[in-house]
Amino acid sequence: MNDKELVAHYAAQQVLDGMLVGLGTGSTANYFIAELARRVKDDALNIQVASSSVISTLKAQEQGLSIVSIEHLERLDLYVDGADEITPDLVLLKGRGSDLVREKLMARAAERFLVIADQSKLVSRIGEKFSIPIEVPPFAWRLVKRSLEALGGHGDLRPNANKDGFWITSHGSLVLDMTFPESMGNERLNEALNSTPGVVEHGIFHGLASVVYVADNGQVVEKRR
Repeated sequence: MNDKELVAHYAAQQVLDGMLVGLGTGSTANYFIAELARRVKDDALNIQVASSSVISTLKAQEQGLSIVSIEHLERLDLYVDGADEITPDLVLLKGRGSDLVREKLMARAAERFLVIADQSKLVSRIGEKFSIPIEVPPFAWRLVKRSLEALGGHGDLRPNANKDGFWITSHGSLVLDMTFPESMGNERLNEALNSTPGVVEHGIFHGLASVVYVADNGQVVEKRR
């Protein structure tokens, strides 16, 4: 069992009978979905799930989980997802898969947001390894980019997989991948992006994680704010 699978199995043990559980997206989240389905079958767990993306919806359907559409959600008991970067104070960078709006909605709707990751995702600051994904409306991307450049940002639109156009999110946004000066800091950058007109959503998840489970060489460590 690799570290991603280990931490996903650990998180699945936190799910209790009767819960409504939000499913994240990505390789670690896929392990969580599979283990959750096993518990439903083997432990007679009675739960419902809601998915943060089309991909995780399909994974849940394949596993036979009972799915609630996000349109019908008012709250979640638990949301479990991975992250691209995690700082010591549990600020997250997410959105390499471009499901930012759904992911942040579900993180805010959850009573507890559990983050599952391996040691490679730990960083000293947001943006250390990856650019910041920022969803923007197609008609306004140039205006938003100019505003972000005024904050010291540098970057451009994310290309699609074939490199013959631009990445389009599930609800029709474009994605600007931007880097910012290290001196801005996590909190200031989060506030600046929140207040920039035309930003649909961005990849900094500040103050949302309840606990982070990190797997490292066969051990799981819990990190809390």
